[in-house]
Amino acid sequence: MTDDKASTANPECNHAGAARFRALAFAQGLAKGSLRHVLAIQMIRMVLRLGFMAAAAVAAGKLVMNGPVDPRLISLGLVLLAGAAIAGFLADRAQAAAEADVAIRLREAASARLNAMPPRQLKQLPVGTLVVAMQRHPEAMASLVIGHRAASTMMAAGPLAAAAALFLVSWQAAVLVICLTPVMILFFALVGDIIRSRAAAQERAFGRLAGQFADRIRALPTILANHALSSEETKLAGRLESYARETMGVLGIAFINAGIIDFFASLSIALLAVFLGLGHLKLMMIPGFSNLELWQSLFILMIAPDYFAPFRRFSEQYHAKAEGLAAAAALDRMLDVDAPERLAIAALDRPLPPLPEHGLVAVVGPSGCGKSTLLRQLAGIEQAASAQPELTDVVWVSTDSHIPEGTLAEAIAWKLPPQPREKLREAANAVGLLDDALLPGGLDALLTRGGGNLSGGQKLRISVARALLAGRTVIADEPTAKLDAGTAGLVRKALVGMAHSHLVVVATHDRELAAASRVTIDLSNDGTFEVAA
Repeated sequence: MTDDKASTANPECNHAGAARFRALAFAQGLAKGSLRHVLAIQMIRMVLRLGFMAAAAVAAGKLVMNGPVDPRLISLGLVLLAGAAIAGFLADRAQAAAEADVAIRLREAASARLNAMPPRQLKQLPVGTLVVAMQRHPEAMASLVIGHRAASTMMAAGPLAAAAALFLVSWQAAVLVICLTPVMILFFALVGDIIRSRAAAQERAFGRLAGQFADRIRALPTILANHALSSEETKLAGRLESYARETMGVLGIAFINAGIIDFFASLSIALLAVFLGLGHLKLMMIPGFSNLELWQSLFILMIAPDYFAPFRRFSEQYHAKAEGLAAAAALDRMLDVDAPERLAIAALDRPLPPLPEHGLVAVVGPSGCGKSTLLRQLAGIEQAASAQPELTDVVWVSTDSHIPEGTLAEAIAWKLPPQPREKLREAANAVGLLDDALLPGGLDALLTRGGGNLSGGQKLRISVARALLAGRTVIADEPTAKLDAGTAGLVRKALVGMAHSHLVVVATHDRELAAASRVTIDLSNDGTFEVAA
């Protein structure tokens, strides 16, 4: 095409100045008090365990060497052991309660945010994405801000306390275990990017699975009526396999991470045992490992596993961090769906490029930059900004286009003058509705009110067929987004055909549809307005 290509953009499309919902910061604020409580109990448990190990090592050393053992020492050891066990139980219980509380309060805040959204913006959220966000994301974020945070804090405090205890007996033994710490930290850093990317892929796979499942539940009566259950099961099985594959990828990295920690822990304990044994047998005189009393050697061997235990616990929680961050990002995207669109159109303080009397106009840009809002303002569905025109006598094409209860023919002809049945058949056939295996009955197929037994793609094609018969300006919001390649091609052809005689304005991510446009309005750049010949 030789017509002009116009480009306009909006600097506010990056959400600058928006009242954003920051899920992670909100969850961290909720977790502060509970996290301190959990950490306090875990610190007490750590001190009690160190005390028990000291008492047990002294008692065992004296018993082996046939020395006298003070009964009070044994009593103290038992009390410390019982206290450590009780503290461990209370710490786990406090952590579980704290995570549940954060998840509940985060879900309540997200529900309040959703309730404050305009109905049409809430309706734009895919059902599957909404279910995943409200059920899975709060728990994942609670594990991040409580469980993972507690594990990372104890990874600093626990080894320091264990190393200090070792230092009191043998500073050489303390140095030996400390020297392995940088290797593990380096490994954590290397694994971090991998497990984060795997967790993000897992989140996307589950979102696609939930979205497809919700869409098929809505169209289940039609699927059953057309005996298409087996084919739909195959499609869902493919999505499930993809999700399982991504989940196993996350768990595989986590298991490798834990295995590396166990390797270094076992290596250090083995080295300590060899050096201490050689020292006791007088086969090798190693400073810090020779001339030790038996209870000191036992104390070192009992403390060493506790030095590495916090690292092991942190590695177990590492996937929780990746899943929590992915959940926070997904929740932010879902709950910020309204803010950027309001800002995007409010910031358009200059007129749009002149719209032609006929032809295809494509509005492009990233998700959330206001494409849908701009179209609704042009159509008069929402109040337009002062600088924007308002088109009259339009046909609205979207997944939220009205579908009356009745037959397919009545849905296509809704609000139109009486149409010959042959015209209805041609319009339906042009967008593949008569070839749809999940819509049996042709023009006489029965539809429930609002299209409850239709998929989003079927609703879109019904509104496109309606536009073909209307002979008016067409405003279409993502008209090919929910379609497979074949039906998307039919809809694309229908829109381009209507543009020969009428104005057709589309908001789209479809590159082929945008490439066929006469004018392109771009809401993704730096706010400049340019017209190229």
